[in-house]
Amino acid sequence: MKRIFYLTNLVILSVLLSCSNASKPAAEEESTQVTTPVTVTTVTTGSISKVIQLTANSSYLKKNTVKSTATGYITKISCNIGEYVKAGSPLYSIKTKEAEALSSLSSTNPEFAFNGELTIKAPTSGIITEVTKQANDYIADGDQLCVIAEQSSLVFLLNVPFEQNKHAAIGTNCEILLPDSTRIPGTITSKLSAIDAASQTQSFVVKPRTNAQLPENLTAFVQLSESTKANTQVVEKGCVLSDETMENYWVMKLINDSTAVKVAVKPGIVTDTRIEILLPLFANSDRLVNSGHYGLPDTASVNITQP
Repeated sequence: MKRIFYLTNLVILSVLLSCSNASKPAAEEESTQVTTPVTVTTVTTGSISKVIQLTANSSYLKKNTVKSTATGYITKISCNIGEYVKAGSPLYSIKTKEAEALSSLSSTNPEFAFNGELTIKAPTSGIITEVTKQANDYIADGDQLCVIAEQSSLVFLLNVPFEQNKHAAIGTNCEILLPDSTRIPGTITSKLSAIDAASQTQSFVVKPRTNAQLPENLTAFVQLSESTKANTQVVEKGCVLSDETMENYWVMKLINDSTAVKVAVKPGIVTDTRIEILLPLFANSDRLVNSGHYGLPDTASVNITQP
């Protein structure tokens, strides 16, 4: 009987010890608080613009066609495609057909000595975009020799859908985004009178404000301002989160240095880097999480890695 009593007490003691040991890790887990490293920013008050982005192609409006003034043979060419030439620079040397015919007789009869060479010069400064004739070619009077495009006449032809013409009024300032991410300011100076029948777009002439030499037929994007709001709440775009259907939006606001809470917001104008907050109204001192907040619960413990 004593042996049975002893075994029973031993079993009870073992169970109590196992429960005590099992509760220690749970207590340790509860005492360990998980924090998320985040960065924060503040709400600013300023202006924000909603923009539309349309395609445009570069083109030279002024091209000078250099033509021959005599019939004969080209003896020398002083221009190449892509070169910049100044007005008055020699482009071609031409020997007339009469001089070519008399050249064989000039060695025996000095009376037939006749140079007969003409120099064709650049009528204006610009870039050589096309060279039609080469050395030793036979040309007639009026034949095209080359084409010079005036660098100052380079524009972008902006294709605007007719329903958005109100945003592309003449005199409107815009921004030209090149494929290499270069941004160039520009101004809409005029528009063409015809509309493309297939796409129903009208071409507007955008004059870039730059001294850079840009190639022709370069495809770029032109950003036009659709609407602008001043003195409104603006935050970094990374501060605002949304659900999968993009119907609900919220931010994580810090209530102290270690706790962030979820606050529902109503967004307004959205750009590439910033977003307008219509509601609620934040103070300029309020801090919002702008990175590290994805997947956080409504109330989360955070660790600020950057003030």
